[in-house]
Amino acid sequence: MLALVMLINRSGSMVLPFLGVYMTAHLKFSIENTGIVLSFFGIGSVIGSWLGGYITDKIGEFKVQSISLLLSVPLFCLIPIFKTEAGVALIILLQSIVSDSFRPANSVAITKYAKPENITRAFSLNRMAVNLGFSIGPALGGILSAISYEFLFYSNALAALSAGLLYIWFFSKRAKLSKIAAKKIKEIVEIKKENSPYRDGKFLLYCFFCMLFSICFFQIFSTLTIFYKDTAQLSQQNIGYILAYSGFLVVLLEMGLVQIAEKYFNLAITMLIGTFICGFSYAMLAFDYSLLALLVSMTLLCIGEIWTLPFMSTITALRSGKNNKGAYMGLNGISFSIAFIITPYLGTLIAEKFGFSVLWIGTGLLATAIALGFYLVVPWMLKNKEIISEN
Repeated sequence: MLALVMLINRSGSMVLPFLGVYMTAHLKFSIENTGIVLSFFGIGSVIGSWLGGYITDKIGEFKVQSISLLLSVPLFCLIPIFKTEAGVALIILLQSIVSDSFRPANSVAITKYAKPENITRAFSLNRMAVNLGFSIGPALGGILSAISYEFLFYSNALAALSAGLLYIWFFSKRAKLSKIAAKKIKEIVEIKKENSPYRDGKFLLYCFFCMLFSICFFQIFSTLTIFYKDTAQLSQQNIGYILAYSGFLVVLLEMGLVQIAEKYFNLAITMLIGTFICGFSYAMLAFDYSLLALLVSMTLLCIGEIWTLPFMSTITALRSGKNNKGAYMGLNGISFSIAFIITPYLGTLIAEKFGFSVLWIGTGLLATAIALGFYLVVPWMLKNKEIISEN
């Protein structure tokens, strides 16, 4: 049910891919100002990840997810009212804060309802829902934006409302039962005060590597599509096909590949292999960008993604305690949000100054260094966790 709620919510997340077009074509903003306004989405994502993690530990994941989904509805409806750069930046900032406060609470809910031995597969199922939603959302967004941008925003609000009502209907009773159970446990055992993740040096180093990986990986949303259009000479339609292919490939392969990794590798080896494959998928583009090479590169990127991203959440859950999971998930989410701010600017700057070949080779080398970093940091951070020694 958590994955179904995520699927409905992310299928409705059709605004983001078309915000740039909306501002340049409809509101007549300059490209430079559009880029500045879009950066507020990343800033809001950082704030939302921190805030969502903080209040999840205070009031519980059920309330945070419910509030986030329902509060998104009026904010989506308000976007068309704002016509200036400052106004659009403000509403996008608020929308991003509210929407991204949902993520750490959702991650805590997964750790709460999944069996311990199934936690990585539970995160994978949720990611499958996200990927399927992102495959459906842009296609719907293209159709709706052709009719009316206002219709696009209102449809997004309807999807958030549907996800919110479904979530509250299914989980309200379960949230009450778990609260009663937690209260009974509290009466018997005094809850040990746990450290803040912001004072956890090992975890901060791990999050730094997660941020570096995200800067490499998230080029799929910015510089990679520019490379497809300008250097590989693909049409927008063919670019859409490749991106849709990546989403459906992740949905198709994720559960099977995660089970293979859980059976044959430990967490450190899985992160090493996954991160290296992601880097290699970018580096190969420096030498060949025929259509076949682009498809092979995207296939490898998807495999690397599957063997990296869901395990990042598992490692975070293992490092956290029982009463500070929200804060840990929130801090890990911030590492991704910072990458959303850095990646578009840094990637396009390197490509413009030195060319795409330097960007792709540099990405491959950086990813290799990050892979070695994960291989060393993960066992060091989880040395007291039994799961790290299991194959």
